[in-house]
Amino acid sequence: MTDDTSAAPALKEVAVEPEIVPEPPAPVPPAAEPEPARNNSALTLSAVILALALLIIGWHAIADKFAPSTQRGTITAQVIQIAPRVSGRVTEVLVQDNQIVQAGTPLFRVDPRPYELAVASAREKLRDAALGVDASTAQIEAAQAQVAQARANVDRLRADAERLQRLADRGSVSRVQAEQAASQLKAAEAALDTAMAQAEAAQRQLGEVDSNPKLETARLALEQAEYDLISTTILAPAVGAVSNMKLAVGQFVSVGTPTLTFLDGEDIWITAELRENQLRMIKPGSSARLLFDAAPGHIFEGKVNSIGWGIAAGPNQSGGLPVNAAPTQWFEPARRMPVRIDFDALGIAADYPIRFGGQVDVVVIPESSPGVVTGIAGALQRLRSWISYLY
Repeated sequence: MTDDTSAAPALKEVAVEPEIVPEPPAPVPPAAEPEPARNNSALTLSAVILALALLIIGWHAIADKFAPSTQRGTITAQVIQIAPRVSGRVTEVLVQDNQIVQAGTPLFRVDPRPYELAVASAREKLRDAALGVDASTAQIEAAQAQVAQARANVDRLRADAERLQRLADRGSVSRVQAEQAASQLKAAEAALDTAMAQAEAAQRQLGEVDSNPKLETARLALEQAEYDLISTTILAPAVGAVSNMKLAVGQFVSVGTPTLTFLDGEDIWITAELRENQLRMIKPGSSARLLFDAAPGHIFEGKVNSIGWGIAAGPNQSGGLPVNAAPTQWFEPARRMPVRIDFDALGIAADYPIRFGGQVDVVVIPESSPGVVTGIAGALQRLRSWISYLY
């Protein structure tokens, strides 16, 4: 018999690899605690920033009451549109654009020939009216020419006297200038009375007015013609500057139609736009300190003349109904009112090229302002005057 055990295949030994157990991760060291010194620096910086913010807010509130200021000041002047009294073609332009002129300087001339003919015609009518009178009209003709010239002088000097009186009341010019202008006006009025008396005396030689109305009508027509002839030369109304001139020889100008712009160099002031909550202590006569962009580094003195009573801030209208403006900001901006400030414009302009429309930094000092607040406000404005050299 065959042994079954000898026929069975031999069993192979299989090697089993040992199981690898991963090592546990190294423990992470705890985060280092911040140093106390860094905490103290952050707290100190935060406290400083908060203190500065409170200081700025506090100063802003105090300054608005005791030293209100604005950088929205503008040099303003009377802008006069020069228009001729008579119509005609321009024969001479005697000034240039942006030229500074004195009061009474001829600006341009209108062709005088039609008005010379009108004077000649009026003289002939006067002579026709006096045909039945045994006297010459030469005296009355000369007298009427003097009356016309005297009346033109009175009109010009009266405008000067009224303007200088307004400026003297505001302190822009001296009282002496206003008194001199008033004296010149009185002298001109006396000269006009004398010329009119001479004209009446010449009239009486030709006949009484009541008995000869035709003669009186002719005399008045001659005076009007003489006055129109004088008006063909247009004069500067004051010391100032010619601006935006678009006038040329040969151009036809009409009565009352502006031909050039004239900036009055004496009637100048500053319009400062201040918020409503800055006006509490400002009164006419309060002093003001002025910093002009045209004169960096220099502070000038001014005086509050008046405070505006209103601005155009109402809603627009469409179809007779108000239209609400759409909001464009988170907070409604504060309304600003115009404050008129007078200053020595001619004195400053003699050394610095200040111009109408120029920007002005304004600090108003009410009478009851504490000296400390006034000093700080002045120091800050002085700092801005040095910075104004840069921009």
